[in-house]
Amino acid sequence: MAARTKLIADSGSTKTEWALLGDHEPGIYNTQGVSPYFQTAEDVRRILEVELIPQMPAGTVIDEIYFYGTGLSQQKNIQLVTNCLRAVWPAAAVDVNHDLMGAARALCGRTPGIASILGTGSNSCYFDGENIIKNNPGLGYILGDEGSGAYLGRKVLQYYLYNSFDEELMMRFDMKYNTNKDEILENVYRKPLANRYLSTFSTFLSENRGHFLVENILEDGLNDFFFNHLYKYRESWTTALHFTGGIAWHFQDILKELCELYELPIGKILRTPMEGLIDYHHR
Repeated sequence: MAARTKLIADSGSTKTEWALLGDHEPGIYNTQGVSPYFQTAEDVRRILEVELIPQMPAGTVIDEIYFYGTGLSQQKNIQLVTNCLRAVWPAAAVDVNHDLMGAARALCGRTPGIASILGTGSNSCYFDGENIIKNNPGLGYILGDEGSGAYLGRKVLQYYLYNSFDEELMMRFDMKYNTNKDEILENVYRKPLANRYLSTFSTFLSENRGHFLVENILEDGLNDFFFNHLYKYRESWTTALHFTGGIAWHFQDILKELCELYELPIGKILRTPMEGLIDYHHR
């Protein structure tokens, strides 16, 4: 009997990673992010039909869809994404869940643990192996998202605009971005998807490791995540702390140092949840 064909999505604000599972090696595809807070049903349909389907083998029939994404803690957003998926694949069974559940299943499998996302945004939870039991409230990129790309990128811009970088870093910043105060404020306060824009400046940190100001931003920003989120779970001292996302991956040395400093048990660090989600759903 042929295996059921499954389509798995891990969607953030910036991009969506898709995996096609069946009687073959997983097919991996990428599209822009699906964010129901900022996009309409028409926008989501366009991503599916214009960006995703042309990458897949012609005539692919999907039996099951598992979509994990940002902004899916509210029922109206879950319904929007569900309706779009069903409109494109009407015969498929569709399961839409928030990205934190995807991260928990990818990182913890079916065992208890603390699962954290450090990407464009940030989030965390205590997962008992089946359900998310505790979730420290996320406040988004304006009030929260400590340790995320947007949070760290905002710090970079603050240092630049307040002229807190030394001469060397100011020169490197100007050469890389060729921007100015007016353009930055326009993108942050007037244009859509400011969180994505802020997050792009976090790459400046990875490219300038070793400079004491860069290390200060990274250590302070990631420590803010530990203090405001991971410290709130008493399970953090008794079960493994797992991390996923681009920020977690690129700055995992600091995460490991903080876990050692606070005597917290470190677990897996995955660049994206997809590797773990393929294992979880490949049965």
